[in-house]
Amino acid sequence: MAHTLHVDLGERSYPIYIGRDLFSSPELLARHIAGRQVVLVSNDTVAPLYSSRLLAALGGFSRVTEVILPDGEQHKTLATLNHIFDRLLQEGHNRSTTLIALGGGVVGDMTGFAAACYQRGVDFIQVPTTLLSQVDSSVGGKTGVNHPLGKNMIGAFYQPQAVLIDTDTLHTLPPRELAAGLAEVLKYGLICESNFYAWLKDNMARLLAREEAALAEAIERSCAAKAAVVAADEREGGLRAILNLGHTFGHAIETHQGYGRWLHGEAVAAGMVLAARLSAARGWISAGEVEELVALLGSMKLPVEPPADMSLEDFRSLMARDKKVLDGRLRLVLLREIGAAAVVDDVTDSELESLLMTAR
Repeated sequence: MAHTLHVDLGERSYPIYIGRDLFSSPELLARHIAGRQVVLVSNDTVAPLYSSRLLAALGGFSRVTEVILPDGEQHKTLATLNHIFDRLLQEGHNRSTTLIALGGGVVGDMTGFAAACYQRGVDFIQVPTTLLSQVDSSVGGKTGVNHPLGKNMIGAFYQPQAVLIDTDTLHTLPPRELAAGLAEVLKYGLICESNFYAWLKDNMARLLAREEAALAEAIERSCAAKAAVVAADEREGGLRAILNLGHTFGHAIETHQGYGRWLHGEAVAAGMVLAARLSAARGWISAGEVEELVALLGSMKLPVEPPADMSLEDFRSLMARDKKVLDGRLRLVLLREIGAAAVVDDVTDSELESLLMTAR
């Protein structure tokens, strides 16, 4: 049976269903599909595992089209996005069509952006299959693609009709991707819920062992935290920016290294350590708390240092193109304390230089 959370956005509100074997509950999908046309978008890794079950659940609709994209962050481009538009037009899909994103964050972001653009907006549903997409990218309506000069620089805010999280999909998730997803889970404890952070420290071994009860609790608490932040600030005018802890550094790492070489959660892990060290340098958190975070991420086999070949100038130039730069001022998310984040725009070059010198 699914547990249901709600993202409260007025007329754009939607449910998040969390549970086991939800792919066997076609009514969860059907209640959020207004028309008779459906497009299932997945990739060549996830589709062989799960698309047949969803297609069977969608058998009652008059037109069902399957679009299979290549897997990997390196394919999160306008060129790949155009494959979705090609099929929509070739198969005669109209404004009553609903797109369903079956996969991780790349599939979800591109499907959502396609839905935002096609005929100026059609419905879509998120069915995330990775831990990272379940706790982060599927909730909140951020959609888009990457550009060679910056990650997620082309996109739109566009909310889904529903998010369906079948936790059984985590059984086929590679260990590296599970750990990358847990980095985003850890973020919620760091920025807004110290009790959750304490719980994660106590239960990390259970999570890495994929214990059902522990994973379900981590997903639910993460989604609840993000839903609350998004409900308060849908378009990142203020509070929502705290969700980017580690992301400005992380996006610079992903862009510099080449999309797909570092998983998003791996880059965020290294970025969160940099943000924590900068917070400690300002006297906001203790050196002991930083080292505790480093040890926890290390136990998850996540990187805790930036790439050795990235210079201060690399970081400076790439972060200058980040979406969070406002009026020429770089904004970073730091920790006032464990469980409380702040967005600052006064980090100096000397602070960054000192940070990167001590981070390696």
